[in-house]
Amino acid sequence: MQYVIAAVASFGIVFLCVPLLRRLALRLGFVDRPTARKIHRKPVPLMGGAGLYLGIVLSLFLFQGAKPLSLTISLGGVFLVVIGLLDDAAKSKGRDFPVWPRIIIYAGVATVPLLFGIRIVGLSSPGGLIVLPEWFSNFASIAWVFALINMINFIDGVDGLASGVSTLSSITLFIAAVYKGQLDTALLAVILVGACIAFLIFNFYPARIFMGDAGATFLGYTLAVIAVDGAFKSATLVTVAVPLLALGVPILDTTVVMLRRLLSGKGLHRADKLHTHHILMRWGLTQIQTVSFIYLIAALFSLLSIVVLLALS
Repeated sequence: MQYVIAAVASFGIVFLCVPLLRRLALRLGFVDRPTARKIHRKPVPLMGGAGLYLGIVLSLFLFQGAKPLSLTISLGGVFLVVIGLLDDAAKSKGRDFPVWPRIIIYAGVATVPLLFGIRIVGLSSPGGLIVLPEWFSNFASIAWVFALINMINFIDGVDGLASGVSTLSSITLFIAAVYKGQLDTALLAVILVGACIAFLIFNFYPARIFMGDAGATFLGYTLAVIAVDGAFKSATLVTVAVPLLALGVPILDTTVVMLRRLLSGKGLHRADKLHTHHILMRWGLTQIQTVSFIYLIAALFSLLSIVVLLALS
């Protein structure tokens, strides 16, 4: 029942905050303007990421208090939301925000979980826990968080895509955490579910607001922390596949795009139209069809993740 109440609370906060933030964004001209690379044809308000942050962090402190997990999400998240809003503000003025300040902030935020003892410790085996060397444990944890911050941001290119995929991934990680008895992690995951569903109401095609870089990077960070604190903790060599499959869509999309950029000689950070959603739309699918197809793939990954968890744990 606590999980239901927590999900409803985060849903309610986001549902109430987003319309207010939308009106504020319109008043300030804080909108994502159409360009040749973008799909939307009219300016769309940004600031949705601030609503996601408020809904998740307030719910987390309300139901969990000032525990390491809530402190990790709130502290790391505030840096991502601030740098994301600065990036979104530049977009609203038709300018590109420099890439290096973002990379530095993302890398710094990726170390925040370590400050609160949230890291990939090792692998469990029939003979006990195989503890990883501290340097490798820290490196793997930072690399995972940094990667997910960017991966969710990369797939946020079609109305409702990032919020919908994040919903499916967080449901899967919630099930995994409950199955393993990781109650604090499960609470964060279900709070994320409620927040994403509420935002999806305003973000599904035709979107009335975007989460922007502020929201997409924060979602990626939160999902990464859930995976490290939950599915990766005490994982066996085989069940490491659980979080990888749960987040299979952004991982696969990013891997394919990076390979294409390398082969074409483009910079890895350069925005383009090589993502899965761009290709599907070039094939003639509408935005709704594209998002629905990717939702289906994400759901299949999530189902496979749960099967692996139940069969091999």
